[in-house]
Amino acid sequence: MLKLYDSRFSGNSWKIRILLNQLQKPFERHTLDLESGETKTNEFYKLNRFNRIPVLQLEDGRTIVESAAILLYLAEGSPLLPEDAYMRSQVISWLFFEQGDLQRSIPLARVYHIRGIADKMSQQIERLHADGYLGLEKLDRWLTTNDWLVGGGYTLADLALFPYVSLAHEGKFDMQRFQHINSWLDRVRSQPGLLGIFDLSSYQSV
Repeated sequence: MLKLYDSRFSGNSWKIRILLNQLQKPFERHTLDLESGETKTNEFYKLNRFNRIPVLQLEDGRTIVESAAILLYLAEGSPLLPEDAYMRSQVISWLFFEQGDLQRSIPLARVYHIRGIADKMSQQIERLHADGYLGLEKLDRWLTTNDWLVGGGYTLADLALFPYVSLAHEGKFDMQRFQHINSWLDRVRSQPGLLGIFDLSSYQSV
């Protein structure tokens, strides 16, 4: 059985659980405590050379690391990842965009607020908001004329961007500014098998 090493509050881990649930793939979940250093051990380094979650361990013991790589591996052969080379490239470009334009600013601002240290990090949060808003504005502009990120329906691109964009308000981003993003988030939430961040998958072994 597939094994997923993740953490409870991680948006990157949430992406993988959504996809596993939507593809109806059984998996065994191992939830780690990041604050206690469970990803910093030599044992975990053998699973992930970067010492971070998520990690997908295959049935033969090999591992796949980095959320985008895991998503692409799991979605291979499914309707969420187009066979057409050009359309596939468009999906992958959104995965790169998410990692480059949204991944650092939105999650880090969120972490500062969740951990209750936002007051001490006000200058850093101001910079994170400035960078994050630039990415969100690009996304919202695309969605003014497109219901989905690629083609005419839900794809891996939408799944990949959904978690952290939907959590941006937890980092005190003013999401009321982005009506097109909010409509898109509702469309993604309506997809079969879409899990909330703390929901258990129907295909999760506990």
